[in-house]
This record gives sequence, C-alpha cells and structure tokens, in this order.
Amino acid sequence: MLTPASILKHDNGLKGSRTAATASDSTWRVSVRDKLLVKEVAELEANLPYEGYYQGGKFQFETEVPDAYNMVPPKVKCLTKFWHPNITERGEICLSLLREHSIDSPGWAPTRTIKDVVWGLHSLFTDLLNFDDPLNIEAAEHHLRDKEDFRNKADDYIKPYAR
Repeated sequence: MLTPASILKHDNGLKGSRTAATASDSTWRVSVRDKLLVKEVAELEANLPYEGYYQGGKFQFETEVPDAYNMVPPKVKCLTKFWHPNITERGEICLSLLREHSIDSPGWAPTRTIKDVVWGLHSLFTDLLNFDDPLNIEAAEHHLRDKEDFRNKADDYIKPYAR
C-alpha cells in the first residue's frame, strides 16, 4: 500500500539523483503535500478520542487527495458498512467541509487541512450526528422513533463490519 510515509522515503532517495533535479513542479508540490499529510496524520493519531454510538468500531475511509490540494477538498468515501444518518451504506458522506461550495456553511477552504477532515469525520461519530438533515433518511427516522433500537442496530452493524 502506498502511504504518505513511503512516498516521502521514495522522494528522499531521489534527492541526490538527477531525476530529482529534473522533476516537474507538480512533483515538487506533491512532495510538499505528502510532507504536510504525514505531519497531520501523526498529530491525529495522538489525539483522537473514542466515544458515542459507534464506540469500539473500526471504520475505514478512502481518501483521494487531488494534486490541487489544498485548493480543493479531498474526496472521502467510507469503506465500512454501518448504520448512520450522515453516511450511507454505500459510503457516501454528508459533511459540508468536503464540498467545494456548501449552501449551509463555508465548505472547503484552502486553510483547511486533512486534520480538519478527520476531525469532521470523527465528529460525525460523536457530536455532529445530524438527524435533522440526514443523508441516510431511514437511519435518522429510526433514531427519532426509538433511540435504543437505533443503538442496537448500530451495534449489529459494528459486529460484522467494523471489528
């Protein structure tokens, strides 16, 4: 698997070679982007709390960081199937900061970072559960009808899919 850390190791190995000297500006920008990502991920790993309906679950997200990052937001998809009002079972995510242009809030801005995205995703698991404007309407209605049964169904998804 290609990770920001492995890309940095590869880039550092090329620094002394002619290949690095002839690299295009876009390659240089990617290298700077990757260095930023490695730093942001390290900070996140040290600070994420665990609580809420989804406590104990391990959720995987696919993040595509475009070459134009941080002028445009990363594309994020949830790979773990689970019961959530703001994330569909197909992995679509309703989080305004992942949109370039958002009606209800500022959306993405060049000052945002991957750390903001991860904190936003984390908030969807704790304090930003949005039952008033859900992407998964069925899950939101379930929560409004019976909170305890919603918790049980969330647990039923975590057991087979998020362990």
